[in-house]
Amino acid sequence: MIQIGRALLSLDVIEKHFVCDLEQCKGICCIEGDSGAPLTEEETDILKQIYPQVKPYMTQEGIAAVEEQGHYVLDIDDDLVTPLVNNRECAYVIYKDGITLCAIEKAYFDQKIDFRKPISCHLYPIRITEYTELDAVNYDKQSICKQACVLGKKLQVPVYKFLREPLIRKYGEEWYKELEVAVQLLKTT
Repeated sequence: MIQIGRALLSLDVIEKHFVCDLEQCKGICCIEGDSGAPLTEEETDILKQIYPQVKPYMTQEGIAAVEEQGHYVLDIDDDLVTPLVNNRECAYVIYKDGITLCAIEKAYFDQKIDFRKPISCHLYPIRITEYTELDAVNYDKQSICKQACVLGKKLQVPVYKFLREPLIRKYGEEWYKELEVAVQLLKTT
């Protein structure tokens, strides 16, 4: 493990390879799992605010789930998460050409909102557990992402490089530069 600021990173984040391959996986990470996408307290407020702009992009089932359950829910572990449709896919899921996408992100790319999507979604397959003193930053290897690992290895793209933008969003540009320096130091030792 290495520590950059308050983030304690698993070496898997540096050593493992990953590049999403939506043509292969079809965005199954937005459907599989035992609860919705993890949310921060701040993101719950954002979801309430942006819902009117995101709603036109959503499926009827997603709209019904949000209107019945709320913009977010507490899961079995009392964590804030997105609501689900039929205890399966995220309520904010949309489909295009058989691929699962995000209605929030679609509204963002259409410049209707300035929030891209929950940070947990943007960072996937990294999962962050926040503690009082530090954040545990781990690579969450899932069988549903097997093709992403194959493509990442073929292209020689480590997890942290694939997730450069969301890592900067979470920790800042300077933090990411420190991570790159630390990775170079690791390679020379």
